[in-house]
Amino acid sequence: MNKEARIKASINQKLTETGERDRLKELLRAKLTECGWKDQMKAQCKEVIKEKGLEHVTVEDLVVEVTPKGRALVPDSVKKELLQRIRAFLTQHAS
Repeated sequence: MNKEARIKASINQKLTETGERDRLKELLRAKLTECGWKDQMKAQCKEVIKEKGLEHVTVEDLVVEVTPKGRALVPDSVKKELLQRIRAFLTQHAS
């Protein structure tokens, strides 16, 4: 495991142990719902199913198809807020 992977694993472990990971996930979920992202993604999924037909779409196909658009549709303000929260956590828990 390279240094970057070890650091990432360490941060992930600390986020999980302190419960911050779950709080961040809940914040993200709330912000995405609040800004309409969830509804946009639901509409995108329905569109893909409509185009390909329900019998011809697997969950995996749907994920592959909508993930790039889903990532692109996350508002910058939401990304920035999460990044700020993670940075604050890292500053507070630096060891």
